Amino acid sequence: MSSLSALDAFPKVNEDFFKKTMSGGVITLVASFLMALLFFSELRLYLAPQTTHELVVDTSRGAHIDINFDVTFPKMPCSWLSLDAMDISGEMHLDVVREAYQAKGWVLNNVQNIEQCKDDGYLQMINEQQGEGCHMWGHLSVNKVAGNFHFAAGHSYQSGSMHIHDMAPFNDKVLDFTHKVHSLSFGQPYPGMKNPLDGVMQLVPQKATGSHPGQKAPTGMFQYFLKVVPTDYIDKAGIRTNTNQFSVTENFRESAEPAAGGRSLPGVFFFYDLSPIKVHIQEQRASFLHFLTNVCAIVGGIFAVSGLIDGTVYQAEQVIRKKIELGKHS
Repeated sequence: MSSLSALDAFPKVNEDFFKKTMSGGVITLVASFLMALLFFSELRLYLAPQTTHELVVDTSRGAHIDINFDVTFPKMPCSWLSLDAMDISGEMHLDVVREAYQAKGWVLNNVQNIEQCKDDGYLQMINEQQGEGCHMWGHLSVNKVAGNFHFAAGHSYQSGSMHIHDMAPFNDKVLDFTHKVHSLSFGQPYPGMKNPLDGVMQLVPQKATGSHPGQKAPTGMFQYFLKVVPTDYIDKAGIRTNTNQFSVTENFRESAEPAAGGRSLPGVFFFYDLSPIKVHIQEQRASFLHFLTNVCAIVGGIFAVSGLIDGTVYQAEQVIRKKIELGKHS
């Protein structure tokens, strides 16, 4: 037992040799507060998962992307709108309109004069729904290549290499594509994901020049250029989510009314391109040993520093007290 006592690195001091001071009590309270504050801060960091970000080359092939959209058009009826999607591989998802005429590539200039279309109710719906709005939501599954999807007026079809919208029924209509994007995403959400177009409201801008400055532009094309970045998210349970983030720039191009022979198709267009770089995000939690090491460092460090401060203050008090006593005796 005596040999073990000789190895004691923490020799005990008799309580008769301890001297407690008011300054020591203040320093002890401050040190205890700092220890508690830093301990709970370290505990919060330990309990909260940390994320690491890594950039890798996207080597996936033959995949698809789910585009989730929720858009409102306050001044465009649903019967006026067509949703189309197409990509550079040549795949298209078009509004289905009069299959026989699409196959022939004929333009429907006046459906009222076409026997097969007299009773389809299309023109009647256009006139009846004038002044209404439209709320469109859903999702599209597209190839993982560059492409676009758009909301535009009139039935759409393909004639050779040209994508055409039948604008004949809207010659006397005002096409106001004011819209609100409630949400737009490319894939499943993950914690902390931000989609820059969520909640964006776009109004038809006012004319800056012309015969009536300040008047609204008659119609135009809202363009969104999206750079889609493939993303893998792995949570702390090891569950992987394959999704995408995106950045966006936007533009508005004014066009003339259909009756004036406008060449620019009015509508809301989303042009997207894929980044060759994939972002790998992973949730991680620090090990308990790392947490314990930091806590010991906090307690030991504050205890050592507070001891130095207390010793310095005590010595300073002793020096001042001696000088005061010498002044009294002189």
